[in-house]
Amino acid sequence: MRRISLHGGHSGQFCDHARDTLAEIVAAYHAARFECVGLTEHMPPLSDEWLYPDEVELGRTAVWMQERFARYVAEARRLEREYAGRMRILVGMESEWYPGCGEWVAELRERFALDYVVGSVHHVGGDCFDFSQEAYARVALESGGLVPLYAAYFDTQYGMLQSLRPEVVGHFDLVRLHDANYADTLAFHEIQRRIARNLKCMQNSGAILDINARALFKGQPEPFVCGSILSVASALGIGCVYGDDAHGVGDVGFAYRRIEDMLVRADVKGVRCGTILAARVFSRPST
Repeated sequence: MRRISLHGGHSGQFCDHARDTLAEIVAAYHAARFECVGLTEHMPPLSDEWLYPDEVELGRTAVWMQERFARYVAEARRLEREYAGRMRILVGMESEWYPGCGEWVAELRERFALDYVVGSVHHVGGDCFDFSQEAYARVALESGGLVPLYAAYFDTQYGMLQSLRPEVVGHFDLVRLHDANYADTLAFHEIQRRIARNLKCMQNSGAILDINARALFKGQPEPFVCGSILSVASALGIGCVYGDDAHGVGDVGFAYRRIEDMLVRADVKGVRCGTILAARVFSRPST
């Protein structure tokens, strides 16, 4: 059976809110019989303005985090060579999307010869909404409520999709993280229209949709994405792939079977014989 995760590998070695070393996490993927793993450490900030609160508290600087990111890529490439012939390792990055970072993402992609980018949105109007429940409530209030927050999020995501053209789109509906009634919010016409627009953009670019297990890890009833969005993506023939968004050894492969069953039931492109595939990954030559 092919086991693939294209969004994971955040380690305590290279991420301040993760655990364990990158080598330990990769070893856990191998022990769990993953055939292909995409390592997608968070991109370093463009400037100190875009540090997260926990990074500020630790005394990090953008320059220091940029240097650490270079060490991440070097270690990831070393592990790719070490596991050659046993497990395919792709070296990528999870992006941010905030004002002014488009050229920075492109520069990082080129400078480090990254295999791919997971395009994620954690900011709306330049404010991070997913750092905490308090941050989410504040950004929702500043946006004028939950429906305007969702609308702004999906508009921001659309800009990211058009500019970055990521190979994988990370946790597509992350904006529902702290909304207990997200199904009702997603049902608003103005939100449905934006979701359909963004998925159509993905269809046109050939991007793969990350089915992200971290939502389940945090107690959500569904992964990112939820079933209603998955149905639209399936109808458009958009490829989907499991992502554990691992932040430590204990997260590796979390809820794999549950998400696999969900994708099989939805008859999503990329699911064959009960396995989750990302065919384009395997069409590329190994380095």
